[in-house]
Amino acid sequence: MNTRSLLTSSASRRLLRPVADLIDQRIDRRLRAVAAADAAGREALRETADVVKRQQLTLDLLLGSAGRGLSRIVSPGPLKRLQSEVAELAGDRDAAVRNVATAYRLLIGLESLGVGRIAGGTMNICGKLGTVPLLDPPNDEILEIGTLYGMFSTGLIRMMQRDGRSPNVTIVDPFAGVQLQPGTPRRSDPTGTPVDEHAVRTNLALAGPAGVAARIQRGFSEDPETRAAVSDRRYGVIVVDGDHSAEGVAKDLQWAEEIAAPGGIVVLDDFGDPKWPGIKEALDKHLSGDTRFTYLGKAALSAFLRAS
Repeated sequence: MNTRSLLTSSASRRLLRPVADLIDQRIDRRLRAVAAADAAGREALRETADVVKRQQLTLDLLLGSAGRGLSRIVSPGPLKRLQSEVAELAGDRDAAVRNVATAYRLLIGLESLGVGRIAGGTMNICGKLGTVPLLDPPNDEILEIGTLYGMFSTGLIRMMQRDGRSPNVTIVDPFAGVQLQPGTPRRSDPTGTPVDEHAVRTNLALAGPAGVAARIQRGFSEDPETRAAVSDRRYGVIVVDGDHSAEGVAKDLQWAEEIAAPGGIVVLDDFGDPKWPGIKEALDKHLSGDTRFTYLGKAALSAFLRAS
């Protein structure tokens, strides 16, 4: 009898049936085990997804755009780019990475505890806060032209103090109840908080005695009375963040020429932002003429100048 006949005969099938049944049982058990594992895996994935959703909800409440209008969630690319830009300005990579991280934590803390928000994107804010102390201003007098809720000055006080400085802040702002910009409609802030001196004082108090002692001058930076009231000193840091039109920026830069201390740092906000082309236009024109300022570079959307 050949092999094929042996395997297909009725006697052979009767002899092999227990073995085949045993194999079938083992296959069935393995399939049931795999099915059970798949079900358990799917359940584990569902549980993991639920956990991730809850964590994302918590993260969105803390860092998302609700309540402030802009998200504070950070992406690796923009963060690395900002660290490199600050390092190039400061000449110290380690200090740049440290200060950007510190500025980010400070930004989140201030917006969590304060009223209103800090105007601008996350990287731009962290770039300004992180860079100014590293440029070693010649004195601790700080002038901020345009403050919204005073929270940026609050943060800059803290960053300067972390560097061993004793900042004295002067703020110039019209406090019109809303944020003013030529060519844009007047509308309530996303936070719902009125733009007024009371909100600014509330936030400055978060910086302790130096914040409480800050000098606030209500008015537009181009007004002679406003300028006269705060031109009694030379400033080591001047933050230009008021009227974003080319004409307005030009006037603020010309005033900064008069009141910047030798070696003083001027920060020009929203430089290179396509929404505000007048800022770059004004700076390019200013630097092409007779000026004390030297362009140091930029971090995110802020230009940094140094006075001679």
